[in-house]
Amino acid sequence: MLIFKIFRRPEWDAFRAAGETAGAPVDLADGFIHFSTAAQVAETAAKWFATESDLVLVAFRAETLGAALKWEASRGGALFPHLYRRLRINEVVWDKSLPLGATGHIFPEGVV
Repeated sequence: MLIFKIFRRPEWDAFRAAGETAGAPVDLADGFIHFSTAAQVAETAAKWFATESDLVLVAFRAETLGAALKWEASRGGALFPHLYRRLRINEVVWDKSLPLGATGHIFPEGVV
């Protein structure tokens, strides 16, 4: 199963350069890296990145992230994937720009 992380471009560039990341400021504050499923990612983008246009959508395989990936209740009681360790660049399946259109973010075909 693919799960998704939305990065701001500078966060993505830093992750690629370092080869790993502890996440964005919200991840550091919460103590885990936030992910969304395909069914959740559009709402995540709208809620947390509504006016941001220079974003990168990054896909990961949930089954390869190991025991540090926990499914925990969050928004509306839905289970969200949270990673309790650093994320490594070699775990990326793919990355694509997530531009902001007139009615919201424009997701790659097949994601939402």
